[in-house]
Amino acid sequence: MQLVEIRRYPVKSLLGEVTETTAVDSRGLAGDRLWAVRDADGKFGSGKSTRRFRRMPGLFDLRAHTGTAGAPVVELPDGRRFAADDPAGHQAISDHLGRPVTLAAEDGVPHHDEGPVSLITTAALRAVSAMAGPEANGASVDPLRFRANLLLDLPGTGFPEDDWSGRRLRIGPGVVLRVVRPLTRCVMIDMAQERAPERNDLLKSLAEQNDMTFGVFATVERPGHLTTGDTATWL
Repeated sequence: MQLVEIRRYPVKSLLGEVTETTAVDSRGLAGDRLWAVRDADGKFGSGKSTRRFRRMPGLFDLRAHTGTAGAPVVELPDGRRFAADDPAGHQAISDHLGRPVTLAAEDGVPHHDEGPVSLITTAALRAVSAMAGPEANGASVDPLRFRANLLLDLPGTGFPEDDWSGRRLRIGPGVVLRVVRPLTRCVMIDMAQERAPERNDLLKSLAEQNDMTFGVFATVERPGHLTTGDTATWL
């Protein structure tokens, strides 16, 4: 297997960035989902509503970039950019979302939904494309819909990740991950984001044919650095 894409989301539930290389520690990719949008009730912005999270339409209009001075930078649709710790940015984001919010750094409880590092494969993307149909342009289902950290190129089709639980995976010269279990998916995979238009069939197809899971999450056993093109091997 080969690592073909690395994605990082400096602010949870906002659009993120593709990076060629990243440090990895016990928390996951450096800076990934370290900040989140928080409303006046203390709930964090998401595409779904739960005990901790609140659905906030408009989050996918905003993009987060890794900053150079600690806090990430949030870009609004009109091109304005604000550091995540800038009160002027909080007001601009509140105006865009139509509700009072701030941006908050992680404090104690991780902002990750299920685990530190998420992985998907090109084989599984081909499988879900066969189940639910490709994107409007005829290409396989776009990996960005699943907001995974790592995309591994793997020949064939099916859902090979479903059998990875408990296994140890080395990527590149140093990073070792231990796969925990498949990732349960939600309505966010059908939402329009970046170049991917809205759909209404992906979650339904996964619910009917794959227990509503896609990809896996893993913990970090050995930290290090990842670079696009690294080889992934089982230990």
